[in-house]
Amino acid sequence: MLTEATIERMFRELVSEPKKCTDETFDQAEELLERELRDESPLRHRLTVELEELRTLAAK
Repeated sequence: MLTEATIERMFRELVSEPKKCTDETFDQAEELLERELRDESPLRHRLTVELEELRTLAAK
């Protein structure tokens, strides 16, 4: 089982360069959150919101 710190680090590595992120990168980040964090996790909520914002910015 991964720690929240490890999951956050992995998430940050995936989305570290938003201009280079593809739909596949965003999907990988989302899968990481869904697979490794419980639904009620505050970290999952925070990173999911951040991921949605990054997707919106990338679409512009």
